[in-house]
Amino acid sequence: MDDIAAGGLLPGEPLNPEIVEHVQKVWDRTVREAYGQTETTVQIACFPGEMVKPGSMGQEAPGYQVRLLDADGNDVAEGEVCIALDPPPVGLMRGYQNDDGSFAPLGRTAYGTGDVATRDADGYYTYVGRADDVFKASDYRISPFELESALIEHPAVAEAAVVPAPDPLRLAVPKAYVALTANSIPDGATALSIFRHLRQTLAPFKRVRRLEFADLPKTISGKIRRVELRQQEEARSKEGQRGAGEFREEDFPELRGA
Repeated sequence: MDDIAAGGLLPGEPLNPEIVEHVQKVWDRTVREAYGQTETTVQIACFPGEMVKPGSMGQEAPGYQVRLLDADGNDVAEGEVCIALDPPPVGLMRGYQNDDGSFAPLGRTAYGTGDVATRDADGYYTYVGRADDVFKASDYRISPFELESALIEHPAVAEAAVVPAPDPLRLAVPKAYVALTANSIPDGATALSIFRHLRQTLAPFKRVRRLEFADLPKTISGKIRRVELRQQEEARSKEGQRGAGEFREEDFPELRGA
């Protein structure tokens, strides 16, 4: 069986499990994911000859010392993906150029990528999300990518973006902005079907509690602008408003006790 190398369907985004499974089913190819940035070459990958772990982006690449660090600079099992700078790898740029031509260094001991990942006992890394996209709901750490992957498994969902919505009880709850497939209707019946699907797929503390049917804001390269959706939620919360196309779990009595 031949392999396909993939860094994500869209720039800066990992591949959803549904896409990986579809490629394997239709083309009979093994997808090997890789992680890198504009500032570097590939830092982490599932290289030929290595075992493929579903959902993992692989192990650290030769020439890189990858560390997962918390906000205090401690090594942790889940934290920001960082590259050790002692010595700096050849594949990492020197720094950012200032207006006067000088260089702003990337860091003293480690370069932080701004992405969060976990590492298992075998040294395989799994992407969690951008550091500013990961949030807490009822004190649980929520990865938007995991919830979005569950959402697009529903036949009516073409794309989805999950952000925190302010909530008086839980401080924040996961809310999904959903773009539907061509023949799907943005109504209560579709919302109920999606909520039921998520209840079968996700643990209770991870469930999407609200969803809104809408066109998703994107950058020129096609990345979803979650920051714009977060700002929208914060503004609505201050004004005590909800989206015109928004549905909430409490809108459906049939979900109680389910």
